[in-house]
Amino acid sequence: MRTLISLILNIIWLITAGWLLFLGYVLAGIVACILIVTIPFGLASFRIAGFVLWPFGREVIDTGKPSGLSTLGNVIWFVVAGLWLAIGHVLTAIPQALTIIGLPLAWANLKLIPVTCFPFGKQVVSSSDARAQMLPVARS
Repeated sequence: MRTLISLILNIIWLITAGWLLFLGYVLAGIVACILIVTIPFGLASFRIAGFVLWPFGREVIDTGKPSGLSTLGNVIWFVVAGLWLAIGHVLTAIPQALTIIGLPLAWANLKLIPVTCFPFGKQVVSSSDARAQMLPVARS
């Protein structure tokens, strides 16, 4: 049942905002890859593009490996692309929130803003994998 709901929400998402946000991330990724030094930013943008195209049924988790480079990368990303992409999420969430069926889509859109602003040190996984990682380990 959960996968059917995810499928329906993903289809509605794709029509109402997913394709537009996907294009924004792909454009940012292409620009970043053209400037050779910023290829890691382009790869992060492409990773997020795949997530925003079909977000339901997947989650963003911390990799648990913070480093100075990822922090520096996040700061640079936020200034160059993250802020502008986050504005895109807000602008697409507003019309989604105007309808009852669009409320979960608008909420999902706003939940994407943290990974949009700070993508380094994050990983996209299926929701079931994310839940499995959160379960407490049984102690013997």
